[in-house]
Amino acid sequence: MAFIKKIIGLCFVLALAGGGYFMYWTQQPITGPEAEAIEFSVIPGSGAHAAGQQIAEAGVPIRPLLFNLLARMTNKSSKIKAGSYELKPGTTPLRLIDQLVRGEFAQEQLTIIEGWTFRQMRAAIAAHKGLKHDTVALSDLEVMSAIGSEYKQAEGLFFPDTYLFAKGSSDLHIYKQAHAMLLSRLSDAWAKRDPALPYKSPYDALTMASIVEKETGQKSERGMIAGVFVNRLRIGMMLQTDPTVIYGMGLKYDGKIRKKDLETDTPYNTYTRSGLPPTPIALPGVQSLTAALAPAKTPALYFVSRGNGTSKFSDNLDDHNRAVNKYQR
Repeated sequence: MAFIKKIIGLCFVLALAGGGYFMYWTQQPITGPEAEAIEFSVIPGSGAHAAGQQIAEAGVPIRPLLFNLLARMTNKSSKIKAGSYELKPGTTPLRLIDQLVRGEFAQEQLTIIEGWTFRQMRAAIAAHKGLKHDTVALSDLEVMSAIGSEYKQAEGLFFPDTYLFAKGSSDLHIYKQAHAMLLSRLSDAWAKRDPALPYKSPYDALTMASIVEKETGQKSERGMIAGVFVNRLRIGMMLQTDPTVIYGMGLKYDGKIRKKDLETDTPYNTYTRSGLPPTPIALPGVQSLTAALAPAKTPALYFVSRGNGTSKFSDNLDDHNRAVNKYQR
């Protein structure tokens, strides 16, 4: 009997020691502060046991048995979300379980640049390794349909910004988010517009904003550039802007624009056709949207580059020709 009591006592002591170690383990960092982050994934349908195995196999120094026990003791075994994750230095087992239950997936980012064409945007998305590429085989029209847009033409209808997303997300997530953001920004700017502006619709304003975006890199001049083009629209003067011609040339553009290019008619040649082109020519940023819908009040009808990033604005053709001779010829 005494021997049995000793065995029971020893088991009790070992249980206490084991429990103490377990509690200590749950609150200790899995990796030290100097360690690199470790990426891992949890497969859909995985319980705590399978998730622990997958995490360990990815290189996370964790004991699957203890991980499974912790998940069960905290009633979170069935709440783990599948996806791609990142173990950061200093993460404890308790914090890891919480991360998996909350679905705090590894974050990726993609920056869409102001002035890009939709073709350039698609290329950047297709090249991003953190995305699931569901749209690669789709046409532009099919992409617009897939994101539920009422628009058929994609150009200009996505807002340039930096977008965060969970690693492994569908590329449709980026298209939907950027499209929704553009429509929201355009709607806000349109609501604050001067009713006297010569636009028939927000889409006209978007087209103007895209031209302003491509005409100047100087943020301070965008209002004046928009003012010049608005003045031309009001009096029926051709816009005569090179970026629309270049856009109409498509892949034929080799970095140079020639006299024959200005004379070759396309739907986007604003030297041969009056009014706005049929669609935007790029993805405009918020400052270009603002400029298009709140242009500077100016009598200027012309502008020419000074060659230093700024422009010389003129009210009449004679002054403009003198400016061209001074800065261009």
